Amino acid sequence: MATYIHELPEWPHFVWNQEALARTLAAVRHRQGKLIGRMEALGFPLREEAVLITLTEDVLKSSEIEGEILDKDQVRSSIARRLGIEIGALAASDRNVEGVVEMMLDATQKYKDLLSADRLFGWHASLFPTGRSGLSKITIGAWRDDALGAMQVVSRVYSNNPRVHYQAPAASRLEAEMKTFLDWYNGEDSFDPVLKAALAHLWFVTIHPLDDGNGRIARAIADMSLARSEESSQRFYSMSAQIRVERNAYYDILEKTQKGSLDVTAWLEWFLACLDRAFEGAEQILAAVFRKAEFWKKHAAAPLNDRQRDILNRLLNGFEGKLTSSKYAKIGKTSPDTALRDINELIGMGILVKEEGGGRSTSYALTDPNDSPDKGGA
Repeated sequence: MATYIHELPEWPHFVWNQEALARTLAAVRHRQGKLIGRMEALGFPLREEAVLITLTEDVLKSSEIEGEILDKDQVRSSIARRLGIEIGALAASDRNVEGVVEMMLDATQKYKDLLSADRLFGWHASLFPTGRSGLSKITIGAWRDDALGAMQVVSRVYSNNPRVHYQAPAASRLEAEMKTFLDWYNGEDSFDPVLKAALAHLWFVTIHPLDDGNGRIARAIADMSLARSEESSQRFYSMSAQIRVERNAYYDILEKTQKGSLDVTAWLEWFLACLDRAFEGAEQILAAVFRKAEFWKKHAAAPLNDRQRDILNRLLNGFEGKLTSSKYAKIGKTSPDTALRDINELIGMGILVKEEGGGRSTSYALTDPNDSPDKGGA
């Protein structure tokens, strides 16, 4: 049987090679600062939109890692409602979605608050509002009791020969283990807070103190720690989205670390590299926000009326179908003549272009940003 790190006499005194991590940590911190700086340069509405996109992705992907698929519209609506972000009609959310969102927002919006057993129990209750995980009744609002046997991470659970990837500390140790963890987490440290995020993630998931949801709560603790490292509740990248992409590698490095020594350099290297790739992933996740920011920067001086701005924002957000003068008139609550005049002004400024073909109704689209410079006053 394997020996796990929590069984070692030195547990939980983690060690790592600071020198080996220095260059990677510096590069990650630099990219983190650049992304935050770039987002702070955007106007408030675009930053708000970016936060909504990022948190939605974070909630969806953290659940996907555990094989749970949530409804994207419900998640987005729940986050928007709780943050007071106006997105039009809001989709109704079931209590499972509301619970996951509640936990994530508590972790990232209240990142300065102490992490306590009671707070963790609240997160756990939010994740499992019925007191069940699937069909199984689980303990909520308390550490696991191992009444059904040792807590194990197992693959092929329905097989006659399941593989045990990891076995957590016995339930009798949990009060002392979690007190040590929480005292450390809430205490002052001399090392970088991004490293603390990585260690907190590993430490919590190694203790595995709850009947279920340990992975999602470990990732929420890491997100809370990253928010502390930035001193900001605004999230512009998703570590969970990147872990979802690298799920197999994530489980592999966890298993290897938990069966290794208390030198966790390899885990920290993987976490930092994954975080670095999460910053790259932010470029894709927030592509629409960046595109919108570039558009309005380019056309900042254009003499636009409110109707025109509204239509342009709709086009930038992914207008459904083709834009015609009749649709413009209906959306802008104006006459067909005024709608056509607005459209022709936008064409004259090089912002809109007539689409080829079109049949009976002429349709219009945004000009390609790679086309030649604008005509007119944009």
